[in-house]
Amino acid sequence: MSEIAPVLHGEHLSTSAAFHAPLHAASEDDRWWRSSVIYQVYPRSFRDSNGDGMGDLPGITAELGRLADLSIDAVWLSPFYTSPQRDGGYDVADYCDVDPLFGTLADFDALVSRADALGIRVIVDLVPNHCSSDHVLFQAALAAPAESAERGMFVFRDGRGTDGSEPPNNWQSHFGGPAWTRTVDTDGMPGQWYLHLFDSSQPDFNWDNPAVRAEFERVLRFWLDRGVGGFRVDVAHALVKAQGLPDWGGRADGCSSEGFPGWEAPMFGQDEVHAIYRQWRGILAEYDGERILCAEASIDPLPRLTDWVRSDEMHQAFNFAYLHHPWNAHSLRHVISSSLTAFDAVGAPTTWVLSNHDVVRHTSRFGLAEGAPRGGDGIGRSDAQPDTGTGLARARAASLAMFALPGGIYLYQGEELGLPDHTAMPDAARQDPTFVRTGGERLGRDGCRVPLPWRAGAPSFGFADVDGSAPWLPQPEDWAGYARDVQSMDDDSTLSLYRTALRLRRDLRLGAGSLSWSRALEATDVVAFRNGDVLVLLNMGEFATPLPEGTVIAASTPGAADGGHLVPDACVWMLTSAG
Repeated sequence: MSEIAPVLHGEHLSTSAAFHAPLHAASEDDRWWRSSVIYQVYPRSFRDSNGDGMGDLPGITAELGRLADLSIDAVWLSPFYTSPQRDGGYDVADYCDVDPLFGTLADFDALVSRADALGIRVIVDLVPNHCSSDHVLFQAALAAPAESAERGMFVFRDGRGTDGSEPPNNWQSHFGGPAWTRTVDTDGMPGQWYLHLFDSSQPDFNWDNPAVRAEFERVLRFWLDRGVGGFRVDVAHALVKAQGLPDWGGRADGCSSEGFPGWEAPMFGQDEVHAIYRQWRGILAEYDGERILCAEASIDPLPRLTDWVRSDEMHQAFNFAYLHHPWNAHSLRHVISSSLTAFDAVGAPTTWVLSNHDVVRHTSRFGLAEGAPRGGDGIGRSDAQPDTGTGLARARAASLAMFALPGGIYLYQGEELGLPDHTAMPDAARQDPTFVRTGGERLGRDGCRVPLPWRAGAPSFGFADVDGSAPWLPQPEDWAGYARDVQSMDDDSTLSLYRTALRLRRDLRLGAGSLSWSRALEATDVVAFRNGDVLVLLNMGEFATPLPEGTVIAASTPGAADGGHLVPDACVWMLTSAG
């Protein structure tokens, strides 16, 4: 057993006086999205039904039953639209069709029908800030003269300098390099510049133009009419830019840095964006079934994020402050308290998320040594490598603690298998535009997007139903132990943990529950809170800590409650005798 903490405090947790008054009260509001569990599917990497090396819609449909076993309420599909795939489908060429890589509209309809039969809603990704440079609207803009209606759909500007050879301002792309590209006129002469906050193949729409707003209202209705349960809105804070497009000396992603607070970033978080989402909320309200909007809005400080989830705007917003919390009890308590306080102030549910398609998976993040680089730029073979054992133990513990929090949960495909990032991927295999635009200085997000392992003994670990092409990204050679078929037969696997804990979360209505912090442990390395009758203990310290009298109903690892003590890097849920 691990060394025991020198201060014994476990017995104090058996009394209700050991807890503060509830920070967050239980809710009687039973609208599904207020306590939902939503599973993100990255279609390219989920399941390949035809052996072409790329995941597809039929592959997703075939496995929805397995996702239902996780007690989820919805699946969120990353883009599957027609696209040249220069940025994994986030460069959309046609918002109202399915890319042949993934199938057809009929395949999409079949997916929605199957999901509906299983009681699962389908949320689709919407990318309104930018489209593909192949989009018919942008091609028309390139062919049209300056100041034309076609160019008015995008952000075109004359360059600075006597000959217009300098970009209109100093904005930088989120993927590296300038955020402007100069066009060539039909006579072969240099022309205007167009804005792209991301890749040069992703021109930004001009949301000051009513025609752009009308186009996306058409897109919303197209998918709502096909039965989708709502939309996850990509970079929802970026649509409207500050008038005059002033220079910006801060970070390209608009997050705060010394001397440049994020709320001053001219390309993000403009007040005018909220009118757009009020209009969209009204459109969704015309449809039955509580369709939702979820904002991907990287906004700081945290209270500013709640502007996106006021009662007449979006239903949910991703909590990136929580996603990026370090393995530290004080930091975790702070971000949970700050989140609940901020979102409660506007009557919105908090969302909790630990991994997605843009960041290093939390199994790998939590395995990195303190101070090692982490985030969305990937881990390469020449970087310090995560400790896989520590990372998995902490990831399981963090997930179990998250599942007990009131509000909505987002899962990223493969985290229920405990998947790490592919941290030894050859550079030649990388496809993220970040890697290309920075000359390899930033590795990008390919490591967290590797195709899933389904069967340990099959080619590509069963990612493809039939033998065929190699997966679009290579899988690590040692992933057999992570395969779903192996974990399905192991009661102690990460998959079994997720199944058990998420079923308990639903049965005990923890998503609609309360949160009260422990008094006894608030200055320790143990995060301790109550949600209704459930006591949650997460040991983020170096020592084992005593457990109170009671029944352990869920544990992050089989040995978590070792000899009446909670070992380091572990979490348990308990029912105790406290009143």
